[in-house]
Amino acid sequence: MNSERGTRNAVAGNSEVGARNAEWMTVRLGDVVDINPRGEFGELKDESEVGFVPMSAVCEYRKTVVAPEIRMFADVRKGYTPMRNGDIILAKITPCFENGKVARVNLPQDISFGSTEFHVFRSHPEINADLVFHLLRSDMILQFGRARMKGAAGQKRVPSEFFRAFEFRVPRSILAQQRVARILDAADALRAKRREALTQLDTLLQSTFLTLFGDPVTNPMGWPKTSIENLVDNIDSGWSPTCLDRSATDDEWGVLKLGAVTYCEYRENQTKALPHELTPRPEIEVRKGDLLFTRKNTYDLVAACAYVHETRPKLMLPDLIFRIRLSKSHGTEPTFIWQQLIFPRLRKHIQTFAGGAAGSMPNISKAKLRAIELITPPLPLQQKFAAIVESIERQKTTQRAHLAELDALFAALQHRAFRGEL
Repeated sequence: MNSERGTRNAVAGNSEVGARNAEWMTVRLGDVVDINPRGEFGELKDESEVGFVPMSAVCEYRKTVVAPEIRMFADVRKGYTPMRNGDIILAKITPCFENGKVARVNLPQDISFGSTEFHVFRSHPEINADLVFHLLRSDMILQFGRARMKGAAGQKRVPSEFFRAFEFRVPRSILAQQRVARILDAADALRAKRREALTQLDTLLQSTFLTLFGDPVTNPMGWPKTSIENLVDNIDSGWSPTCLDRSATDDEWGVLKLGAVTYCEYRENQTKALPHELTPRPEIEVRKGDLLFTRKNTYDLVAACAYVHETRPKLMLPDLIFRIRLSKSHGTEPTFIWQQLIFPRLRKHIQTFAGGAAGSMPNISKAKLRAIELITPPLPLQQKFAAIVESIERQKTTQRAHLAELDALFAALQHRAFRGEL
């Protein structure tokens, strides 16, 4: 930790003195980048292989393309968004924009295509591309862009005109721009290390589950299996009233957003405030020990499950999240059930139960969820695993606290960078 604090201090120190004498200018984003440039396909033929980036391939944490596809040029030349290596892509539709789906394009194929829900940004020579990338992932863009979304509820998009008109401060010199980008890179690298540590703890937990219980889909250890129907007292539905366009404060009632469960860990800050004229429903208030399950989302995010280790009061379930109330008489450990439900192969299996009309988000009904079979090893073995989960969760809590500090540092540096104060 001492070395990390030293690095943080060095980053902060550089931010104070590095660009003190630099000349800064105010620019409009549309004057220094091409937004949604037309495709330049060169000698590509219909049978040529090109990269393809679906929305699910962009990781909002790593800010990278993590799972690109390969398609034939003939299949994507019309109706998709063209891009090339070095471009920056940013989701324009809710909730992907708010979730921070932005990435630099760096694929084996120089020319690629992607979802029509991406905006594409190509930097001019007079602006540092890394600095543009940091701007597009900043809270400034998120806050101003969210307020300027257009469209119907659930299909709101940030228009390209917003980005073209967006003004920010940058050094006039490319060298000075590069130095500012390096400061932001250094701070971001510290955050990446913390996120990697959290990922390793999750991997350790999955590995431990596999060692103790085996794959819950193939069940190589021959454990007894039973349906969720036989493990629960009830599966509770939530409520999705029209809420205020802000998060709930600690002393008021709120409704969880999907983001509270989407990444298989409970995030109590993902809320919307309940209007004061609406009466809260205490029977669907989230409580410590709850097992929450997303019944509806995109195909790659549906069937997320989170265990509530701790929570503040006055937060309610939304309609898109079920609460699985395990029966105490059956003798199952909630954290064991949680880890089984999010085990990658089993979750993929559960996602196949999701259905819905074309163009809508897939949904898993209560009936289908109740029919899913889980392994039920002896309770003492489940309890042994639950103790391991608790130990790892304590370590994750510490790592998350350190990450929150680094996130605050990074946000402060971003704010200063694009106000001309670095």
